Amino acid sequence: MEPLLILHAVAAAIAPALVRRFGRAAFLMLAVPPACGFGYTIWVALTGIPVESHHDWAPGLGLGLSFRADALALLMMALVTGVGALVVLYCSRYFSADAEGLGRFAGVLVAFAGAMLGLVVADDLLLLYVFWELTTVFSYLLIGHDPASRTSRRAAMQALIVTTSGGLAMLGGMIMLGEAAGTYRISRIVQSPPSGGLVAVAVVLILVGALSKSAVFPFSMWLPAAMAAPTPVSAYLHAAAMVKAGIYLLARLGPAFGELAAWRWTAVPLGLLTMLLCAWRALREHDLKKLLAYGTVSQLGFLTVLFGAGTRDTAIAGVGMLLAHALFKASLFLIVGIIDHATGTRDLRELSGLRRSAPWLAAIATGAAASMAGIPMFLGFVGKEAAFESLLTGRGIDTVVLAGVVLGSALTAGYSARFLWGAFAVKPGVEPVPVHSFGAALFLPPALLSALGLAVAPLAARYGEAMRSYTDTFPGPGHGTHLALWSGAPVPLMLSAVALAGGALLFLARRPLARIGETLHVIDSGRAYWGLVRGLERFSLQLTGVVQRGSLPDYLMIAFVLVAAVGAFSLLYGPGPVLQLDVVAWDRIEQPVIGVLVIAATAIALRVRAHIVLVLLAGLTGYGTALLFLVHGSPDLALTQFLVETLSLVVFVLVLRRLPLGPREERGRLSFGARLTLGIVSGVVVAGAGMFAMNARQATPIGTLMAEAAKEAGAANIVSALLVDIRAWDTMGESSVLVVLTLGMTGLIFLRRRSHAPQPPSERTGEEPRTYWLATTLPQGQRTVVLEFVARVTFHTVMLVSVFLLFTGHSGVGGGFAGGIVAGLALVLRYLAGGRHELAAAAPVAPGVMIGLGLLLSTLTALVGLLGGAGVLDMLSADLYVPLVGKLHLSTVLLFDLGVYITVIGMVRDILRSLGAELDRQIAEGEGR
Repeated sequence: MEPLLILHAVAAAIAPALVRRFGRAAFLMLAVPPACGFGYTIWVALTGIPVESHHDWAPGLGLGLSFRADALALLMMALVTGVGALVVLYCSRYFSADAEGLGRFAGVLVAFAGAMLGLVVADDLLLLYVFWELTTVFSYLLIGHDPASRTSRRAAMQALIVTTSGGLAMLGGMIMLGEAAGTYRISRIVQSPPSGGLVAVAVVLILVGALSKSAVFPFSMWLPAAMAAPTPVSAYLHAAAMVKAGIYLLARLGPAFGELAAWRWTAVPLGLLTMLLCAWRALREHDLKKLLAYGTVSQLGFLTVLFGAGTRDTAIAGVGMLLAHALFKASLFLIVGIIDHATGTRDLRELSGLRRSAPWLAAIATGAAASMAGIPMFLGFVGKEAAFESLLTGRGIDTVVLAGVVLGSALTAGYSARFLWGAFAVKPGVEPVPVHSFGAALFLPPALLSALGLAVAPLAARYGEAMRSYTDTFPGPGHGTHLALWSGAPVPLMLSAVALAGGALLFLARRPLARIGETLHVIDSGRAYWGLVRGLERFSLQLTGVVQRGSLPDYLMIAFVLVAAVGAFSLLYGPGPVLQLDVVAWDRIEQPVIGVLVIAATAIALRVRAHIVLVLLAGLTGYGTALLFLVHGSPDLALTQFLVETLSLVVFVLVLRRLPLGPREERGRLSFGARLTLGIVSGVVVAGAGMFAMNARQATPIGTLMAEAAKEAGAANIVSALLVDIRAWDTMGESSVLVVLTLGMTGLIFLRRRSHAPQPPSERTGEEPRTYWLATTLPQGQRTVVLEFVARVTFHTVMLVSVFLLFTGHSGVGGGFAGGIVAGLALVLRYLAGGRHELAAAAPVAPGVMIGLGLLLSTLTALVGLLGGAGVLDMLSADLYVPLVGKLHLSTVLLFDLGVYITVIGMVRDILRSLGAELDRQIAEGEGR
């Protein structure tokens, strides 16, 4: 199965190139992957099932690439690949040779086929969700194929929002279900389903996702709107594949949870309501495609009733209808595409005489519509007969459901007749529509699908036996429902006759029924949906205006209020008694002294209004925290804190250059006393939470294991071993986040991204060339000779210190991050002494290049472990003896740390360029220099 998925992925990737080279004929080649999938499906069905495979993906999360092809999966595989191959073949003549965006469409269509194939064979809930969302994304692209059409864009967005929202709810249910079962393997969950109150909640959440995907009420509005998509998309996604995903999930989990009240009382009523309402709506649609769309939603409701009932008998009927519906509905959609292609219209009020001008097309349409209506000798009749028989249990609720299904079947027969009449009949007063020729590639796919609806019906009994391995997994003995061309049961046959007779009467009374429908049509689901979306947009704007006012003090106030509220709630309603706190005032006398100094700096900051003073006081609190780290015996943390605080002070000062230097009175929402109280309460809550957490610890602290782990990694520095060996994934993620934040911040401040090349002083000022302490200097009046001297003398020394910290990080205090900040501070010194041109001379390499090079080096080092037969981010090391030097320990950790080092320098360089050099340029231009 995995090679088939890879084949689809490769075909999707090269599809645009194939279309550019061969035009629309490329679809003939792109039909090969789904055709191979169909061949594999037939081979597996003939040789024996199920076929299983499993590969670990993320074992720690219990996630694996698990695939399984049993009877139900093979049925869906046959529909996905068989109909998919025919639809791709159909596309080779449906689109014009110069159609815009055809390569993109071809790639997305094949990619969707692969994603849908992965969905139906996935045997892991989380893996199924991955393919589920891939089909959502690809369907969005296919529905919105025409970007110039507002209707297509709105329909694509509506489908995306509805199905994605349901998918998120389903993900929550899947996680709950997988945790309750102790496994995410679907086959194991079905074999041994979990129980408990959370399982019912999980099942309902999964049903939300399934019903939204299959457009069951109240999520029905998106599928008729999706008819803005090209007709091949409608035939594939909205008849045979994507909308069947929700039905497939019901069928897959039905044996495990079909007896749950939450399952039945959610799926069956909503399915029945969908069947009736959408069939009624189809009776008054004039667009043939919209008529089929509402009919599709109605039939999906019917399938939801059958699989939602959760019994062996209804499951037998369900698999019969599942196959029949895919065959006749895909065929009818493709026929509508031919009609639109050949006549230029889909409006049944404008169509007339096609039965005479296109008799073969009318014949295959009649066969497909007869199967949809449930005419004897067709597969649709077999499925409906079995459905009627399965609901003849004698129970009151089943009788009500049976009556609803019979009424829905009558409505189905009515709109089936209306479709044939609207598309092919000769209408009085309407001129015959001229029909353009169409090729065999357009005609053969719907003809084959329609013929299968007739040819497979005599084989219904054998098909039912083949599906027994699936239907027998449902609990209960059942009462003998079976698939057969002639069941011999009189009641189901009578009900079929009633449904067909009712459908004939509905067709004959189509005009008064249309007027009644228009009168009763009070709420349009599409308008209701967009009204709800606009209401949510207005509410979000109002809410954003209240909480997102652009005021940092307001944001902090909201955050602190929530912190205090959470703390108060935990104390009042938290479980268990209050823990006894074992508080030690201090371990060393330096701790309270530093604490008093930090509190003093904080207290002074409360009364200060000048920005620069506030920044300095905030920096003092950070330096005090670094001293506490140092006193506690954490030199690595202390060094990093010192360096980060110093760099932060520089950044603040660079920003404050463009702000008023004097004090500015600001009146906040809260008084000074209220803010002080809120700050104290928040501090007490955070400190208390930390103390409670430490006193609540029962297991051995993991820190006690770090020394041994660092020794195994060949590191004498536990902190360094933790960052670049034990939890290197975290370091990779943090580096990426810091890069994104830096680029985002500097990109939001200025759009200009180019560095300024260094210029000699004579070119900038017109002066005679002179000898300076630095390569370039500030203009006269702004120079500080002492600072220039210090920068010239100390720069290389500071850079050597940064390299020393890089090399000693694995065995002592330091590391790539600390070394990078030290090197960045050296650049800061050069910039402060010589200005933006000196910065360009000191670091001529573009910041983006440095950032990219650092990340690339760290990433490549992360992959080196694979070459040694280890895993990603498994660092390799070796001990060598070097003459005159002695034992030398080499490790790829150094290269990883070097990548971090270069990345940090690039980020500091980017900040200096944006907040420093760019501001200098603007100031200089404003002063005319």
